[in-house]
Amino acid sequence: MKKKTKLIHGGIVGDPYTGAVSTPIYQVSTYKQDGVGNFKYEYSRTGNPTREALEDLIRDLEGGHAGFAFGSGMAAITAVMTLFKSGDHVVFTDDVYGGSYRLMTKVLNRFNIGVTFVDTSDPVKVKDAIQDNTVAIYVETPTNPLLKVTDLRKMKEVASERDLLLIVDNTFSTPYWQNPIEFGAEIVLHSATKYLGGHSDVVAGLVVVNSQKLAEELHFVQNSSGGILGPQDSWLLIRGIKTLGLRMEQTEKNTKEIVEFLDNREDIVSVYYPGRPDHPGYKTHLSQATGFGGMVSFDVGSGERAEEVLRKTKFFTLAESLGAVESLISLPAKMTHASIPRDRRLELGITDGLIRISVGIEDAEDLIEDLKQALEG
Repeated sequence: MKKKTKLIHGGIVGDPYTGAVSTPIYQVSTYKQDGVGNFKYEYSRTGNPTREALEDLIRDLEGGHAGFAFGSGMAAITAVMTLFKSGDHVVFTDDVYGGSYRLMTKVLNRFNIGVTFVDTSDPVKVKDAIQDNTVAIYVETPTNPLLKVTDLRKMKEVASERDLLLIVDNTFSTPYWQNPIEFGAEIVLHSATKYLGGHSDVVAGLVVVNSQKLAEELHFVQNSSGGILGPQDSWLLIRGIKTLGLRMEQTEKNTKEIVEFLDNREDIVSVYYPGRPDHPGYKTHLSQATGFGGMVSFDVGSGERAEEVLRKTKFFTLAESLGAVESLISLPAKMTHASIPRDRRLELGITDGLIRISVGIEDAEDLIEDLKQALEG
């Protein structure tokens, strides 16, 4: 099956009981048993037909062994991290979503799960960060918000040398453009709130694992901790995923035109987009993904100017999140990455003047005109 077909026909399709083409929303908490212990579904925290349809769909899209749906992207990451025990250590991408940084440094550190943040685009730095108690390498590629690219093949080599799990946050690329399991990842994560949902109407997280052992362990965590996705939101995600290919292609088409516009402006300090041939990760990304996505960051020189631009845009909505049909604009230093200390942000290159945009599917000419008037205001 080609990808666009799999988006429609992957997982569980329709309803065998009624013939409904769309998987129904099973808004139910418990299920009748045909005798003690004789049941298909027991309790909706443990399993729900609508959630199962979504979990099977993301499993098929990522090419893994099993999928799991959680109440948010952070709930998904938390569940994965609770596969580990006190005293374990994880090597993490340094240019990582602020919520992931906060989770590791402010919450999971209370349970003595250690973390070292490094530039995972440099395998040598990753190797140097590995400790005797390291259990996993956690990668975002492309990263948020500087769009750095990590070579998944090289990360797998490093992980295999020490028998470590390779975990990849695939939110920016989505399974339409990139499938980390093909390159050896054991666990793939998504903030499904973003491109997979695609319409700013659902908060969710998805995980795909590549083995029965990990499937059993993560299902135990999911069922025990209970951070599941409800059936209504599961249905919304299934519906959103059906148009993922069309949306990703239009988004990338728009993005390339916007990047060209930004590149031609002398008042832009720098532009970060992995689809630029001069991007240091361009060839690597091209070797492991089929598209570059719709996330762009650019530096306008100062925090004051950045906030002025954000105030003046009309079609770019000032909002958290990304990956929606409408274009969004944000200031990472004060929004998505505000939980990272300023000195650490500056060390990474997340300046006060850095603007991040999530390009939507509007007409590219309107989006460019919007940015132009905001930059020149």
